[in-house]
Amino acid sequence: MKTHRGEQAAIERIVTGAFVKLTGRKGTPLRYAMMTDTPVGTIGLATGDAGLCRLDFVKSEQQFLERILDAFGDRPFLRSDRLDPARRELDQYFAGKRLDFDLKVDWSTVLSGFARKVLQATARIPAGQVLSYADVAAKAGNARASRAAGNALHNNPVAIIVPCHRIVRSDGSLGGYGGGPPIKAWLLEHEGARTREAI
Repeated sequence: MKTHRGEQAAIERIVTGAFVKLTGRKGTPLRYAMMTDTPVGTIGLATGDAGLCRLDFVKSEQQFLERILDAFGDRPFLRSDRLDPARRELDQYFAGKRLDFDLKVDWSTVLSGFARKVLQATARIPAGQVLSYADVAAKAGNARASRAAGNALHNNPVAIIVPCHRIVRSDGSLGGYGGGPPIKAWLLEHEGARTREAI
């Protein structure tokens, strides 16, 4: 059930106030939403004032809440309609009406150093194209750091939006993926990418 803007603001004030009383800490609220009917299963989304900071493949809302509590335990969080634009873009993506996104990512919460450079380079890969782990490591500034690039991609907290599924092994095989190889293969096939396992 959707809430009106005034109701949402009141709920956020209550949640933030309760968080301060319980923890003694003041943090800006993290808002989250669930998508349960996508072709790749259930997705959890979370955003702060600076943009999207989480997109996870999960089995349940409870699992997603545990993950964002683990990552953002210093902030209050609540379910919110403010993620409707993100859900709309994802719905359009899954329907084949768009293959890239206009959503803002909060890079301040997305790893750091070389790992962030890897994800920023990955975010620039157009739909339908793939790079190898070595390719994306080179674009991030260190061609010899393909293993570190793989670790950064494995820890990508904003899947699909930062399209780590577009990174494959140098022989064209899929390689690993946080959502699992079947989801990676589905995403690449959906985008028209040509790899050994997604044709």
